[in-house]
Amino acid sequence: MTSAPRTILVVDDEDEIRQSLRGVLSDEGFAVEEAGDGRRALEMVRRAPPDLVVLDVWLPEIDGIALLEQIKALHPGLPVVIICGHANIEAAVRATRLGASDFIEKPFSIEALLGSIERALGGAAQAAGPGSSPAPVPGPRGTGSASPERGVAQKTIGRSVVASGHGLHSGVKTGVILHPMPPGSGILFQSLATEKSVPARVEFADSTGYATTLFRGGFGAKTVEHLLATLTGYGVTNLLVKMEGEVPALDGSALEFCRLLDEAGVVEQPGDPVEVYVVDRPQEIVDRASRISIEPCDGFVVDYTLDYPQPVGVQRYVFRLEGPASFRDQIAPARTFGFVHEFTQLAAAGLAAGGRLDNCVLIGEDGVVNGELRFPDEFVRHKILDVLGDFALLGQPIRGRITARATGHRHNVAMVRRMVEARAAA
Repeated sequence: MTSAPRTILVVDDEDEIRQSLRGVLSDEGFAVEEAGDGRRALEMVRRAPPDLVVLDVWLPEIDGIALLEQIKALHPGLPVVIICGHANIEAAVRATRLGASDFIEKPFSIEALLGSIERALGGAAQAAGPGSSPAPVPGPRGTGSASPERGVAQKTIGRSVVASGHGLHSGVKTGVILHPMPPGSGILFQSLATEKSVPARVEFADSTGYATTLFRGGFGAKTVEHLLATLTGYGVTNLLVKMEGEVPALDGSALEFCRLLDEAGVVEQPGDPVEVYVVDRPQEIVDRASRISIEPCDGFVVDYTLDYPQPVGVQRYVFRLEGPASFRDQIAPARTFGFVHEFTQLAAAGLAAGGRLDNCVLIGEDGVVNGELRFPDEFVRHKILDVLGDFALLGQPIRGRITARATGHRHNVAMVRRMVEARAAA
């Protein structure tokens, strides 16, 4: 017996768009219904809910966001893909929080829309990710032969979630939308407006000054390290991050990203396990007073020594990653920090425009000037947070011990590149 085709309701006030989508979706085997305004669409959903709604934001009678809210009140599980001619991150964040499966800017590619529909109808862990993303990049191999004991299960999130705030360096209102992705996809940052994307891989690390930036084909993803560290802590290997410009600073730590992953749920996926990069010989980079090395270890350990002028002084912390709880409790709460005079210099250079009293720890001559520390050694723990985020650019879990002293993003990324070279030579 042949099953009935799934029904898609296209809601748009432009006849040409409705007709075009009808032709494309019909060719894909869907039954297509149309509505030219929000009131008509709501009547159709009440009478006989479709399997999915493609919904324009700008509509007569009832605007798309208000209609989305009413549709979700009637049928919480009904997937809705939002399309918009003037997309911005605030509208995308609002739509996703209301339950939209995806948010796509016009003019969009048919491949982008079909990918979003497939994901929304097919389930988070198995379906294709939203947007016309590049073909999945094969995961990097380890430094030796593969074996089942050296692999970990692929993981993504159970549903889409969002976070919004200001960029630490741009000061601009920004946000991220996290979407599940299928096995083998890796971590991908994608432009909300243009569908351009950049994988979270060290070969695309473009800037490593006061934050880590990825860049490819005219699209840049700035300040990615805290989010990537959280994905490492939770073992997430496949994820789409839709954004514009800079990942929000939030409170300067990774706690909000932990909350997002806890809210979305982390799910194991089918397919071959992700091979672990097993460090089989020591390597070291020395740059004046800065030093970073990696050596064999029975787990993943970061041993960091911070050496700052007073009133900070010397702090050391040794962190062993033993699952999400260890990351969430020991490292994620540690916030971005800096001396007051440094922020003044950064502002003069056009950076840290989003630095606020609630998203970083400011240090004056006599100590912290804006509240209490979360740990007595919060500063060194934050440096470990940065290390975890930068080493995520290797693209696979690590079994090894990182030891660092007085290093920054530049040194972290240099060591990751050294590890990639060692893997290629093995």
